[in-house]
Amino acid sequence: MDINQIFKNNADWVSKKLGEDSEYFTNLAKGQSPAILYIGCSDSRVTAEDMMGLGPGDVFVHRNIANMVINTDLSSAGVINYAVVHLGVQHIVICGHYGCGGVKAAMSAADLGILNPYLREIRDVYRTHKDELGAIEDEEERYKRLIELNVQEQCINVAKTAEVQKAYRQGKITIHGWVLDLSSGKIIDLGIDMDAVLKNIMEIYTLDV
Repeated sequence: MDINQIFKNNADWVSKKLGEDSEYFTNLAKGQSPAILYIGCSDSRVTAEDMMGLGPGDVFVHRNIANMVINTDLSSAGVINYAVVHLGVQHIVICGHYGCGGVKAAMSAADLGILNPYLREIRDVYRTHKDELGAIEDEEERYKRLIELNVQEQCINVAKTAEVQKAYRQGKITIHGWVLDLSSGKIIDLGIDMDAVLKNIMEIYTLDV
C-alpha cells in the first residue's frame, strides 16, 4: 500500500462529506455524546460503526486483542471510566468474532513471548469452563464456543468495575455480549442474562459504591 494514497482518500472523503452537508465537520467538532461503549477486537476485518450501521459520534470504541477487559489494563479501565462517568453511555457492548486469532492462539501451547500474560487471561476462561469445552469433540465448535465464553467473561469483568456497578444499580446502563460472524456479516446476540450472571458472583465482587 502506498501510504500517500491515504491522504488522497482523506481529501476525497472530506469533499464527499462537505458535499452532503456543508456543516458536517463543524458539527462534528462540537463534541460527542455516544450512547454505546463498544469493546471489540483489534482484528482489521472488524469495524464497529460499519457493522452496526452507525456513524461518527454514535459509538465510543475501545479495541484490543480478543476484546479483553483485564483489571490491570489501565487503557481499558480508563476507557470504561470515561465512557460511563463522563459520557454517560447507556449500553456497553463486548463484541467478539468467530475466527479470532487471539482466542486461537490461547488454545495452543506455543510460547508467544510478550503476548503470553495477555493470552493467559483467555486460557483462564478455558479453565473456568473446562468441563463444557472438554465435552465438545469438534475442535472448530470448541473454538467457537470459547470465543462466546470469552465474551461472557469479559461482560462479567466489565460488571466488576465500580463505575459500572453504580450505573447498573441505578438502571442507567445495560451490558451486552455479542459475536460477529465474519462469514455472514451478522451480529449474534449471545443473550447473556446479566442479572442472573451477576447474582451468582456479586457476593464476592460487589463494591460499596
